[in-house]
Amino acid sequence: MLPACWRARLAIANFSCDFVSSQSNDIQRKACFGATPKPTRETRALPGADTLSLSFTGERAHISAMDTTNRDAVEELLQTYGETGGINYLDAAATLPSRLAIEAACAELMSLMFPGFRSEALVSSEDLADTTRIRVRHLHARLKTEICRSLGTIPPDEATEAKAEEVLSEFFKQLPSVRRLLWTDIDAAYEGDPAARSYEEIILAYPALEAVAIYRMAHLLYEKVPLIPRIMTEWAHSRTGIDIHPGAKIGQNFFIDHGTGVVIGETTEIGARVKLYHAVTLGARSFQKDEHGKIKKGGKRHPTVEDDVTIYPGSTILGGETVIGARSTIGGNVFLVQSVPPDSLVYYEEKQLRIVPKRKKRPATTRDEFRE
Repeated sequence: MLPACWRARLAIANFSCDFVSSQSNDIQRKACFGATPKPTRETRALPGADTLSLSFTGERAHISAMDTTNRDAVEELLQTYGETGGINYLDAAATLPSRLAIEAACAELMSLMFPGFRSEALVSSEDLADTTRIRVRHLHARLKTEICRSLGTIPPDEATEAKAEEVLSEFFKQLPSVRRLLWTDIDAAYEGDPAARSYEEIILAYPALEAVAIYRMAHLLYEKVPLIPRIMTEWAHSRTGIDIHPGAKIGQNFFIDHGTGVVIGETTEIGARVKLYHAVTLGARSFQKDEHGKIKKGGKRHPTVEDDVTIYPGSTILGGETVIGARSTIGGNVFLVQSVPPDSLVYYEEKQLRIVPKRKKRPATTRDEFRE
């Protein structure tokens, strides 16, 4: 359908053309009966009607050409949909979990973890119990549908529904433990950041807490249902800039300061009381390949970070065999592909860094001297 503005312009053009045409026919009829047509107010064309008519004739031609181009593009797209392989899984796509539904569930889960701190109206202590029960029922219904989809059965059969119920029962049972764990993360943020003035500020304004909270809940579903845990952590990634794979294992009192650009890979293991700064990567060093040259899936590919480690901004630590020993500190912009013993300080010496006074430029001419 054409945009409303174009439809209005075409209507004006049609009216102008019809008006001019009707007046012209009237003049011709009078000429046939011998009457001399007199130019009257009724028989005069609208000012600029010919120009307007030509203009909209060109507009129509342009719209027609555009419609043809769109039809050609649609036909070519439909041809690609019919091809095999690649992203053409139209039948399977109908059973995939809804990304929008999962994202809405993430927002509800954050409200469940921190009631009254999100966008919904604050609840009183008297209403909290009923509000929580309603929220859990809504989450259960929403997630059950998406879990059945992720398991590939829509409409679900009895076995799929039973599996979804089992997963959800265990998921909701573990949420209180997750909430207690998140409070240790809030403690770590408050103790580790001198700029933090209150716990409320951390809950409302620290992106790392949202990323870690969604990770901890997605981790409960990891390896139990496909797709949904990754959609959850990607929602947090898109909002915070912090990319935590739901398969990573992270201990209590975990804090990411600032957070933008942090990447934590699937098989990363992080102990308790670990602090990361922005732009830290805990990644894979290389990928083993099979006899056909394809990457082997699985295996320990990402580093292990033991308790009480601090890693400063811009550092990259790679490899499944790399272990950062307890109580170590990794300085900024360090690149590590080897293990570090406990109680180590790792940094680059500034041998190539020089700080010298600026040279005062001498004016080339007298005119340049007055310009300084």
